[in-house]
Amino acid sequence: MSGNGENIHAFMVSFPAQGHVNPLLRLGRRLANFGAAVTFCAPEAAGASIRKASKISDAEQPTPCGAGSIRFEFFDDGWDFDNPNRDDICAYLAQLEAVGREKLPQLIGKEAELGRPVSCVINNPFIPWVCDVAKTLGIPSAMLWVQSCACFSAYYHYYHGVVPFPTEQHPETDVQLPCLPLLKHDEFPDFLHPRTPYVVLRDVILGQFRNLSIPFCVFMDTFQELEHENIQYMSGLIGRPIKTVGPLFKELERHAGAASQSQSKAFRADFFAAEDCVGWLDSKPPRSVVYISFGSIVHLPQEQVDEIANGLADSWVAFLWVVRPPPREKNWKAHVLPEGFVDRVGERGRIVQWSPQEEVLAHPSTACFMTHCGWNSTMEALASGVPVVAFPQWGDQVTNAKFLVDVYKVGVRMCRGEAEGRLVPRDEVATVLEAAVTGPRAEEMRTNALNWKKAAEAAVAEGGSSYRNMQYFVDEVARFSDKLK
Repeated sequence: MSGNGENIHAFMVSFPAQGHVNPLLRLGRRLANFGAAVTFCAPEAAGASIRKASKISDAEQPTPCGAGSIRFEFFDDGWDFDNPNRDDICAYLAQLEAVGREKLPQLIGKEAELGRPVSCVINNPFIPWVCDVAKTLGIPSAMLWVQSCACFSAYYHYYHGVVPFPTEQHPETDVQLPCLPLLKHDEFPDFLHPRTPYVVLRDVILGQFRNLSIPFCVFMDTFQELEHENIQYMSGLIGRPIKTVGPLFKELERHAGAASQSQSKAFRADFFAAEDCVGWLDSKPPRSVVYISFGSIVHLPQEQVDEIANGLADSWVAFLWVVRPPPREKNWKAHVLPEGFVDRVGERGRIVQWSPQEEVLAHPSTACFMTHCGWNSTMEALASGVPVVAFPQWGDQVTNAKFLVDVYKVGVRMCRGEAEGRLVPRDEVATVLEAAVTGPRAEEMRTNALNWKKAAEAAVAEGGSSYRNMQYFVDEVARFSDKLK
């Protein structure tokens, strides 16, 4: 890997949610591997959790990473952690923008005073105003889209009103987007459906499309081979290059040794400390364990947790299940497993509060992944060659499930999303999980998944599509920097 990022300082700003922090930090690791200095910035609401779970600090001096370095910078968003307004996403986003527009210029200015001027600013969705700050300061910016290009297309066409979407009068209208298969009324991102209770989240995501002309490129945590035609079409439509850099959790193939690879992977920003479960997986036969996790945000009704638990108890499959405690800022009740459940499943099952998901998906004992189909989990499953049982709830999850099952053909569907209003019963849970492990389609799904794994590995190999796109960005920022000298 050429080291032409030595004079680049990337200032990355993340919304304080696990699904936003992870891909942006992974992108930061990539840039550091090219020799760039990276400052990863987020509100203290994220910093408190990250410090505790991941043992990182926001020290003044950067920490070496690959050929470059990474430093964390957390800022006070002006609210106490127990402020009840944190439960109001609209109020919190307004507060974050008001504080961020004032503090980010100060933090970026401080970097220049310390002799490390910022070369580019990169943000992720929910905080589009970061691009405005960069523009005001005369610094080039880029945006990391943390969903699929298919979802990007859906939001773009909805925002510009050029494709019919369901309305109150016609709620079951299907959606035909260019270069994509027909999406039924419950298969496009359901924040865009008139029935959605998440209107605020819809408007927040659409906010990024209001200033899409500011960033000079759009990063996407996907890979060219996965969404080739749509990426090409959307890049031309928005008048900005869309640069696929995924799967971001995979390290780019480079000439550095294993020690440097390990050093780069040590930079994590988990909100929860992962429990050791690899030893338990080691004791299980190959392709025998169902891994179950619904990410960092989804909180299923207790009744659905009961059905999943009883379905697992009634089946014969071995399983590793992440039963996450509720976020501290939410007034949700912690999930309780049915009485006698642990005794019934014995050594066949393992319950953890959080897992090292990348390692679990890469383990030879893992047969399939029962997932909420968030995009991070979707990319990790595809790039690990693991079939899925799709259990989407809302947002882009329902679209990702559609593609995993019907387009990429690596999964079976457990439900169609929260809006379906259906409790999946225990017998169905048991039947679907058993089918995913040893059913007639299990081998076909495994073969398809392994083919996507090979494609993902080729994308991040030297000369691959994601590798080339990272090089493009480094070269462009270096060119911008040279002009300013």
